[in-house]
Amino acid sequence: MYVTMSEVRLSDVTKVYDDILAVEEIDLTVRDGEFLVLVGPSGCGKSTTLRMIAGLETVTAGEIGIGDQVVNEVRPQERDIAMVFQNYALYPHMTVRENMAFGLKLADDFDEAEIDTRVEEAAALLEIPELLDQYPKQLSGGQQQRVALGRAIVRDPDVFLMDEPLSNLDAKLRTQMRTELQRIQEELGVTTIYVTHDQTEAMTMGDRIAILNEGQLQQVARPEVCYDRPNNQFVAGFIGSPSMNFFEVTVSPTDEGVRVEGDGFDTTLPVTLDAGEYTLGVRPEDFTATDGPGRLETVVDVVEPMGADNFLYLHPDDGENEIIARVDSEFRPEAGDTVGLDFAAVDAHFFEPTGDRVPLNDEFESVTTA
Repeated sequence: MYVTMSEVRLSDVTKVYDDILAVEEIDLTVRDGEFLVLVGPSGCGKSTTLRMIAGLETVTAGEIGIGDQVVNEVRPQERDIAMVFQNYALYPHMTVRENMAFGLKLADDFDEAEIDTRVEEAAALLEIPELLDQYPKQLSGGQQQRVALGRAIVRDPDVFLMDEPLSNLDAKLRTQMRTELQRIQEELGVTTIYVTHDQTEAMTMGDRIAILNEGQLQQVARPEVCYDRPNNQFVAGFIGSPSMNFFEVTVSPTDEGVRVEGDGFDTTLPVTLDAGEYTLGVRPEDFTATDGPGRLETVVDVVEPMGADNFLYLHPDDGENEIIARVDSEFRPEAGDTVGLDFAAVDAHFFEPTGDRVPLNDEFESVTTA
């Protein structure tokens, strides 16, 4: 439909409210035509970052660039961006057609014929042409969200900024709209920055994801890289559902690799690692559960059937640390049963006391994280 693409650059961008440091020295480049997701827990600074890009918040320090222009002092209406919010903010007394055309009529740069063409093309792209003469109260939540998207699309912006646009939809409709948003963005080819607190949304939608915590950028990479090779313990625990299991362990080198002790562990892994105290991370889906012995002997607390899988909530038979294992639905022990948990060395993640992950395989780590 329209092809306008612009790179977005954040260089040492900081935002301070009174004595509160909301965003700290973020360096981030969003490529032309890329769908980048800003994700993190509530209060991490993701919406503040988006609002600074939009010009709705001033930048305390650093620079924001869109295309070849630094926009720190450029007014929001002159940045050639379009925002889609959690609140659809449709005018109830206007039809869908009038809602979608409203911004273009205010701009005073388009004649009626061009406005009609843009609205009809956007409606076709969004698969809502039959709704153009209806009013918002006649629409479902998903249809209202499409209209809000259409209002942004008709503007033919350089950049789309989306702040949790699917939060008000039910789970099934959110899944459907995620797919639709990806399709629309790919067809338009417009640089898109999407904010969400939902890591599943981030993993399924983003070309790359940028993970924030307490105003600091933790990792920027493809979703599978953040999952397989998290920069630190925060990223490891935030990405993936259920969350990664963590165990406090002591590591001692041996002829076979390293001996790992603590939190129910006393096992050997064929990896190279300096002696010391670490946090060991294993994802629930990387455990293999058996009725016999394993690297970790556990006792079942709760079995949660999830259809194709069962979630086992367990604790070490000589400890209290809660463990979650995601196993095949055919394996369904009873509460109080003893279960052995195994995992491959390649699925073990070791973290320094600082929280940084320790690379265990040079060849694996050399794969690009771009």
